[in-house]
Amino acid sequence: MEKKLLEELKSVPILCVEDEDGIRQIIVETLKYYFDEVYEAKDGEEAYEIYQDYKPKIILSDIQMKNCNGIDFVKRIRKEDSTTTIFMLTAYSNEEYLVDLINLNINHFILKPLNLKKLNEALMKYLNKSASPIELCENMYLDLQKREVTYNSDVIILRKREKDFLHLLYEKKGSILSYIEIEDELWAEREMTSHALKSFIKDLRHKLPVNVIKNIPQEGYTLAKID
Repeated sequence: MEKKLLEELKSVPILCVEDEDGIRQIIVETLKYYFDEVYEAKDGEEAYEIYQDYKPKIILSDIQMKNCNGIDFVKRIRKEDSTTTIFMLTAYSNEEYLVDLINLNINHFILKPLNLKKLNEALMKYLNKSASPIELCENMYLDLQKREVTYNSDVIILRKREKDFLHLLYEKKGSILSYIEIEDELWAEREMTSHALKSFIKDLRHKLPVNVIKNIPQEGYTLAKID
């Protein structure tokens, strides 16, 4: 994998979920070559707690595990998150589980045993996906590579925090971006006041030709559906 692509992965947090300690240790050590932030869990229950705390961009999970298996874990993720990249480790004996997974937006299946070639193929899929502009609404796109928002191909001038907020909204598509998440992600250096947030949202809405921001009272914000 090219040096430039490796550098793009360094800042991406990843979670490895595998119940066999020896196998998990090998996978985690391999992942540390690509990623600076590598989290690990022995089952779906522990993995879900880590997911809630650290919000990894990529999840690499086995299917068959004790306590909470990979399918149940992914179902919990997909109830609130349709965009996190999920790679599933599977064996020929796991084929009976694939029907359950077909509607869960799995990004890539990796046949056991995992090796560098298979891992590289999965990571290239992630990089290709992240390189494509994401659609906020019809004709409005956020290009993560260029760090710009366009509407009908015209660039909309936004501040970094405003673009980061739109990206967070997209990542929470189908669910609510809570006030706590906004503060943690965008106001990490200081406390976020209600006035500051309202002013921020008002300014951003004024800059956008279409209002894609919907407020959910007492909870947070979500991407608005534009008719």
